Amino acid sequence: MNRNAGFTLIELVVVIVILGILAAVAVPRFVDLSDQAERAAAEGVAGALSSGAAINYAASLAGSGDAETVASCDDVRLTLQGQDLPAGYDISGPTGLTPGQVEQCTVTVDGSSITATFTAIGASN
Repeated sequence: MNRNAGFTLIELVVVIVILGILAAVAVPRFVDLSDQAERAAAEGVAGALSSGAAINYAASLAGSGDAETVASCDDVRLTLQGQDLPAGYDISGPTGLTPGQVEQCTVTVDGSSITATFTAIGASN
C-alpha cells in the first residue's frame, strides 16, 4: 500500500486561524509597552527624588554643612547630587514650606504623573 503522509488543507487552515487569533491577542500587549516604560522611568525619577530628599534631610539632622535648603518642590532637584532632572521631566508642587514639613511633589513627563514625598529643610537646619 502506498499511503501519502502530510497535512490536509483543513488542518493547515485551522492552524493558520489559531496562529492569527494568538497574534491578534499578543500584538496589542507588545505595542503598548512604550507607555509602561515611560511610566516606569517616571517612577524611577520620583524614587530618586524621594531618596535624595531623605538623604539630604538626614544630612541636615546630622549637622552636615552639605545639606541643601529645600523649601519648595523645585528645590528637591538640588538633592540629586550634582544631577538635574532628565530632559522632558518637570516637578511641581507647593512652595514656601517650613522646615520639617513633609510634602508631596508631582513628577510629570509626557502626560505621566508620579508623586514623590520629601521633607522640607530650612536654611537654619
